Amino acid sequence: MVSIRTLAAIAAAAACSVGSVAYADSMMSGSAMQGRFGGPVYTGAPALTVTASLVAAGGGATHYSTAAALVSMVGKDTVNAEVGKLQTQYGKAAVTQWLTTFDFAVNDSLKHATAAGVMLPAPDKMLTGKDLATTLVKAGTAADGTFQIEFLLDKAVSHGIHNAVMDDIDKDPSLGKHADLMYHTISNQAFYDLAQALGAKSVKLASLH
Repeated sequence: MVSIRTLAAIAAAAACSVGSVAYADSMMSGSAMQGRFGGPVYTGAPALTVTASLVAAGGGATHYSTAAALVSMVGKDTVNAEVGKLQTQYGKAAVTQWLTTFDFAVNDSLKHATAAGVMLPAPDKMLTGKDLATTLVKAGTAADGTFQIEFLLDKAVSHGIHNAVMDDIDKDPSLGKHADLMYHTISNQAFYDLAQALGAKSVKLASLH
């Protein structure tokens, strides 16, 4: 397992490895950077133990499934109800693509992390089920109380790797920029809904949803 100091160095290196993209795709608002699809930017070291726990919940690095991770966290009935709600809101095809894009994003993040010399630690055996779901919601909730998927992804894999993954989604012929937009859009709604289901009623819904 790598140290926090090493993680910070890796995060900085990952941001630099993406070149100016990490910052060209963010915009300045006063003194705060805003992510490509909204929300604050996190530039600290990634919370790799939480990321490892999410990957484990989804079946592991070689067989990761977002749907499986969600079922592991909150149960099949809750997931089925949420998927049905999202399909009514966005359409079945959009929700199917959202899950596909989410899977791609996780797998691509792991590829970039490996290339940057990052090894995931062992997952926290205590960080499963609703505890993992609650941790993810808290990690993605900005200071103003709004859940922002961009903020969560920065914390999960670093800002630099998150930006690189978005670029890969944009360039992938089976996905593209619209899939990237909808990935963030539906994720904001889904995690807000998750927060409400977990009793975190103070969490606010992002304007992009």
